[in-house]
Amino acid sequence: MRKCVVIGVTGGIAAFKACQLVSNLKKKNYEIHVIMTKNATEFVAPLTFESLSGNRVSVDTFDRSFEYNVQHISLAKKADAFVIAPATANVIAKIVHGIADDMLSTTFLAASCKKIICPAMNTGMLNNPVTVENIEKCKQLAYMIVDAESGMLACGDEGKGKLADVSIIEDAIEYSLYPKPLQGKKVLVTAGPTQEAIDPVRYITNHSSGKMGYAIAKAARNLGADVLLITGETNLTPCPMIQTIEIKTAKEMFDGVTKYSKDQDCIIKAAAVADYTVIDPATNKIKKKDNTLTIELTKTDDILAYLGQNKKAGQILCGFAMETENLIENAKEKCIKKNCDLLVANNLSVDGAGFKTNTNVVTIIRPNEIKELELMSKEKLAYQILKECFRGEIDVIND
Repeated sequence: MRKCVVIGVTGGIAAFKACQLVSNLKKKNYEIHVIMTKNATEFVAPLTFESLSGNRVSVDTFDRSFEYNVQHISLAKKADAFVIAPATANVIAKIVHGIADDMLSTTFLAASCKKIICPAMNTGMLNNPVTVENIEKCKQLAYMIVDAESGMLACGDEGKGKLADVSIIEDAIEYSLYPKPLQGKKVLVTAGPTQEAIDPVRYITNHSSGKMGYAIAKAARNLGADVLLITGETNLTPCPMIQTIEIKTAKEMFDGVTKYSKDQDCIIKAAAVADYTVIDPATNKIKKKDNTLTIELTKTDDILAYLGQNKKAGQILCGFAMETENLIENAKEKCIKKNCDLLVANNLSVDGAGFKTNTNVVTIIRPNEIKELELMSKEKLAYQILKECFRGEIDVIND
């Protein structure tokens, strides 16, 4: 069943960013309804949101052109999430004090769904003790606050007050809409590549983008888990509401994982960790002199093997394997040898799978079971992997 998101747009210069938010959510198959304050219509025409959402925009509480129903009540009942973006100081003050004098504040007050407030205003207004107190009251009322960002504001001031990036607001909406079957569970996820220095300029690494690991971390968070993400260097946006530790080398990854592993209910090792590291990295840049260069390597610590050998009772261990040949045989051998509960295997040569793609094609390997999955986005696959890790505890899948 499609989830319904109501977007409240108030009269701030950041109102135009709500257009992108509506467009993005619509593409993800959410049912979108937009309510604008009259001041907001001075910045963006209602027709813009109607074109993007496919639904009539509400502005006037007593608009007679609607079919007969109590419009603010019907939208309030329909909403699975109610987001105000941007939220001005004025509307924040009204909603925390129960003032309902327009369509937006009336519908917001009547709604009993998840509520998300995205402040955007002048720095002075944001830092005013009254606004600070009102935002704190929103938190006490269990409204999620997506904090404003710092930068150059429309008024020319420099400081905090910009509407959060649309991707961060989307992330908050998706988090609010998921049930939380993993509430109370601790999940450690590794992601991205490691870097093994050759000299101060060069290093050994791989093509991992970190997309799969980040998707798993976000999915686990959406399902209510307390997530720790240990990640190599990536170009991905940091995950809100997730404790993140950034590392570079395989040794740093080993130290980070083993430090926290005993407290975890589930460990999912999606990172592409170097198998070898340079024995003696050069102190200075190696100059190009000879036709050949020999670099002596040594094996890195096997993180997955260590975790398998030291797995506590009831802990779930999920490994990853990327192969270019003999996928099932190699992956099953690894699963058993490393004492994994399950292993996610894929073949680099298969279309849609592998590094840097937004999709993946994997086979879930257990010591006595093989389950092939179809091509799907890494976001959707993340939920499938978690469902396999927590068998019988998760029914929801990101459709």
